[in-house]
Amino acid sequence: MDRKQCVSLSVQPSRGLIDQKFIVLVQNLLPGFKLTVHAFHQCEQGNKWEAYGHYTADATGTVNVSEDPCLGGTYSGVEPMGLLWSLIPVPGSKPGQMIRRLNVQTPMEVTISVYQGHQTEGFGDQVLLASVLVERWYMAPGIRRIPITEGGLTATLFLPPGPGPFPGILDVWGFTAGLRLEFRSAMLASHGFASMTVEYLPPLLIKESGKIVDIDFDHFETAYRVLQQHPQVQGSSIAMLGFCIGNSVVLRLAAYSQIVKLRCVVCINGTHVQQVDESLDTYLRLLEIDFKKTTFNEDKKMIMRTMLLPIPTDPSLKVDVGRLQCPLLLVVGEDDQVCPAQESAMDMKEMMERAGNSHLLKVLKYPNTGHMITIPYLPHTPFTLFLSFAARAKELALMGGEMVAHCHAQEDAWRKILLFLRKNLYGDTHPGPTLLSGL
Repeated sequence: MDRKQCVSLSVQPSRGLIDQKFIVLVQNLLPGFKLTVHAFHQCEQGNKWEAYGHYTADATGTVNVSEDPCLGGTYSGVEPMGLLWSLIPVPGSKPGQMIRRLNVQTPMEVTISVYQGHQTEGFGDQVLLASVLVERWYMAPGIRRIPITEGGLTATLFLPPGPGPFPGILDVWGFTAGLRLEFRSAMLASHGFASMTVEYLPPLLIKESGKIVDIDFDHFETAYRVLQQHPQVQGSSIAMLGFCIGNSVVLRLAAYSQIVKLRCVVCINGTHVQQVDESLDTYLRLLEIDFKKTTFNEDKKMIMRTMLLPIPTDPSLKVDVGRLQCPLLLVVGEDDQVCPAQESAMDMKEMMERAGNSHLLKVLKYPNTGHMITIPYLPHTPFTLFLSFAARAKELALMGGEMVAHCHAQEDAWRKILLFLRKNLYGDTHPGPTLLSGL
């Protein structure tokens, strides 16, 4: 029976922030009707992604994706947001792709459609019953995006609506070939923080010369000053959030800088292993030398976590986290194949216990979770292309993690990171910011 004329599909809210859940409801079906709910996304780089789930209508002719079990597809079970976090490259795509939003002023667009029967491929040739375009934004209404070039910086500051002043966050990404990723800072601003993300490995110079530029850690002290002195930032209430190699910046500044005074620190899948008397340039060059310690799995994907193992016992090769005087939150994917995050967290815990400041440490550990822990409902990245300067080529690097566990970990970690930041930047007695709405 052709249900095309009467099937009703709704997604609420159809416009919302990327970390907000939505409800997908299919109605006006025959009881027991088998259908496939399909999601399609084409990212900025032109790569195409899809996810799909198989469902059977209940006695009222309804499927509620938030409550009904998915019987198969790219996910299974009751997974309200499976249509987002299980997005995978369409068949025939180049390997190693990841969804990484560069223009946060436009939404991630996802088309959610309903097809007759339990389909697994060739959706363009199947019977389309209904379709809805969904927008997921990184910037809530009223968020201000401000390019920063002061002090030799290339950075972007995101401010919540209103006069402020707002607690500040300096957002430091990892080794992303110089890209200034803005989506996490945009989301932090959408939750009430003034967040600034900084570029520190200019992509054109790396691409053209194959060499890493000289960037000393005072580059980030300059970024801290710019953020601290902004009239709409509460200069006495600033945190730093690091990811991957960005944690090398964050931990070093928190432990040794006479300029950077932080209320708290968040480190996601990183390490304290580095030569603390050298520049960032030297540190990254040492990693290039250590690439000979990388291994490969049976699929010839590079495992980089072995570069920094075993964790050294020489104190000069590690940030002395015993010097920290502010709360530290470590987010650890136990199956991180890029960075020895779990071993580093254990060593940092022991160092802080010996120094008597372990009361400042909180560790979130997630089994079967890989390296790329980002925003809720973004899909898991099992492996990606990584530019090796030593080899002058791109390798497929293993990220680690299992899809379901990793995506659930992202949701839990994001919620707890926001709670940690609110507590330490707004204070225990302040209710803190709430999720901005109005999209």
